[in-house]
Amino acid sequence: MKTHAQAVVIGGGLVGCSILYHLAKLGWRDVVLLERDELTSGSTWHAAANLHGLHDNNNISKIQYYTMNLYKELEQETGQGCGVFQPGSIYLAQTENREHQLRLQESKARYFGEKFYELTPEQALEKNPFLNLDGVRCIMFEEDGGNVDPSGVTQAYATGARQMGAEIHRFCPATATLQQPDGSWIVETPKGNIHTQWVVNVGGLWAREVAAMAGVKLPLQPTEHQYLVTETIPEIAAMDRRLPSVADRDGEYYMRQEGNGLLIGAYEKNLKFWAEEGTPAGFGHELFDGDLDRIMDNLERAMERVPVAATAGIKRVINGPMIWSPDSAALYGPVPELKNYFCCCGIIPGFSQSGGLGLMSAQWIIQGEPEFDMFPWDLTRFGHWADKKFTMEKVADQYSKRFAIHFPFEERQAGRETRVRPIYQRQKQMGAVHGLNYGWEHPLWYAGAGIEGRESYGYTRQDWFEPVGRECRNLRENVGVVDVSNFGKYEIKGAGAAGWIDRIIANHVPKQVGRSCLTPMLGIRGGIAGDFTVTKLAEDHFFMIGTGIGERYHQRYFQMVPLPEGTTFETVTDAYCGVNVAGPKSRELLSRLTQEDLSNTGWPFMRSRKFTIAGIEAIGIRVSFTGDLGWEIYVAEADQAKLWDALFETGKDLGIMPVGGRSLGCLRIEKGYGSWSREYSPEYWPQEVGFERLIKMDKPEFLGREAYAAIMDNPPREKLVCLSIETDNADSSGGEPIFLPDGTPVGRISSGAYGFSVGKSCALAFVKTAHATPGTVLDVAVLGRPHKGIILAEPPFDPAGLRLRG
Repeated sequence: MKTHAQAVVIGGGLVGCSILYHLAKLGWRDVVLLERDELTSGSTWHAAANLHGLHDNNNISKIQYYTMNLYKELEQETGQGCGVFQPGSIYLAQTENREHQLRLQESKARYFGEKFYELTPEQALEKNPFLNLDGVRCIMFEEDGGNVDPSGVTQAYATGARQMGAEIHRFCPATATLQQPDGSWIVETPKGNIHTQWVVNVGGLWAREVAAMAGVKLPLQPTEHQYLVTETIPEIAAMDRRLPSVADRDGEYYMRQEGNGLLIGAYEKNLKFWAEEGTPAGFGHELFDGDLDRIMDNLERAMERVPVAATAGIKRVINGPMIWSPDSAALYGPVPELKNYFCCCGIIPGFSQSGGLGLMSAQWIIQGEPEFDMFPWDLTRFGHWADKKFTMEKVADQYSKRFAIHFPFEERQAGRETRVRPIYQRQKQMGAVHGLNYGWEHPLWYAGAGIEGRESYGYTRQDWFEPVGRECRNLRENVGVVDVSNFGKYEIKGAGAAGWIDRIIANHVPKQVGRSCLTPMLGIRGGIAGDFTVTKLAEDHFFMIGTGIGERYHQRYFQMVPLPEGTTFETVTDAYCGVNVAGPKSRELLSRLTQEDLSNTGWPFMRSRKFTIAGIEAIGIRVSFTGDLGWEIYVAEADQAKLWDALFETGKDLGIMPVGGRSLGCLRIEKGYGSWSREYSPEYWPQEVGFERLIKMDKPEFLGREAYAAIMDNPPREKLVCLSIETDNADSSGGEPIFLPDGTPVGRISSGAYGFSVGKSCALAFVKTAHATPGTVLDVAVLGRPHKGIILAEPPFDPAGLRLRG
């Protein structure tokens, strides 16, 4: 066995073998995989192994299509069969919302150039004559849907990796992972130790235990999961072709042909957890006893949909473990608190995602960053607050609602009230409906004092549309208060503070006390890794603000530049709370609570200072994400309630109103302001999002400088534009594809909302540069159907910024 390696992959399941294969394919041949038992032990060997391409997230769709296409290439490359069956999948909609979802998926398939299209009932019955289509209102067909052989695919990855020089050691568990002072690792095994640059945790059911060896806690929890295989069904045996699978998500089951019978599986409501205190070390190819009573309601719906299923006996019941993250998406990426420790765990639809996960993981490890923005899977979306209670509650919700639609803006209640601020109950008394933002309870909208706000969800405008409109209009006409405590906040102090920040960000650090700047932070490929407001509070004291959901994510970049001796960096998100007081009457309101000169000359736009408001020491920055006149004010958490009460008591006669995050989204979109993880990500070049003016190439050194220098003269592949969309009952929310009137795909929506200040549905979108001309008429697939969109020459609200600087 090797004693040195570039990477050691721990876990010989499907995804572990894929990562090993892709590491070797990208040029790292000195790599090793350790498997405690036989390859496919754990969850891989007993999986149903279904395939599907489309996902609500566009980038995840891309890697799922990559995965599906890879299997046949693997067979040719390795000579190892993958057992690929692709008779297609029939998707059924029984509700209006499911129809909206399928039509949106169909439009995305056209955007991707994939084969997913509508069938008539007659066409559906030609493909599967055993269907009962009662109650079905829409039918779609995915030509490449199907399934693979779990063992065959895993062995194909392993064979391909070995052919390129990688080593695989079965029955060889990792017993310890020890970080070395230089950031490398010693991996201990019964067969000897390996000194490696990278440790890759793909431990599957044992991912928690593998992580614990490195001092890491992963929010993961296994459950039991059941499916059954029927005896031979004569009608199926008589067919001269394989049946397409049935995706009846409203019925909450999945079904496909297995041999001459059917395989039927379900995610039941009364789920059963397993291994709550840790996965047993000796577990391998075992299964649990079947308990079909738990999924009988689901099975009955399946038999109503395909009546021949009810005529067959049960050949076998498969009841095995799966391991889940709190949102059922992968936990993927380097652990920020460690050097060179990578995780890829908690994968549920692994056979649709294994190739893409392997490729993205290998790119990240070898090249420093994946080519696609994969933040929805990045493990940094969870922090220390994602404890066992939170994880268990969220996993129970995700499992039992596996086939429920994830609606735009949906906020589920499981695992809630994990992190709350002092004014949480005050906001509830004002009718606040809260959402989850990096663990924090964050106000989304307000129903009104004494009213318990309740949400409904769907693809069309919901009950909260009017309250959000009221908040937006009031802020534009009077004054609104937005709780921005969820923003990520950092303090950098010491003689080397300015120099350190200057090597982190692409803009110049403010040189004068009382100045603030907006700045991007560039990624490894020269894209937008973050956007921040940097404020100079004193000669050696800086205050930095970024998106809250990126707080742990951004630590990876901050750690790339060593802190000078005597300089400190501290994350102070928990310590500070903030409000954005905005609107034409915000100056008058604040002037009643402070002695500061708030005039344009006394406190100009993008200026900042420490000051006293309502008797409270605060940090004030004249900036507003609403695009209106306003100040962001940050105080110690202990003073949050005092400031909140003072603002609302003092502003009664000014029409003050609390404003939630949904309204802030509407306000920033009609103003044309982008948001990190939507408009700004490492995938997008600065010149594509209008950030090139903030990149100061006269600086000799900053993160991403060389990468940006290599692309800065490239013409934008796409441009970020503002759109108005003609629609009556729904607005875009993000991800909707955009076509020319002749059907040519040219772009996609990144953010959308109704612009209450301008009286039109608005969106921010990426459009291919050749078509990103003001006045261009486009078809936007809102609800999956074409709606007329027009590219605007400038943001519809206050394009000259007169209100902001007024």
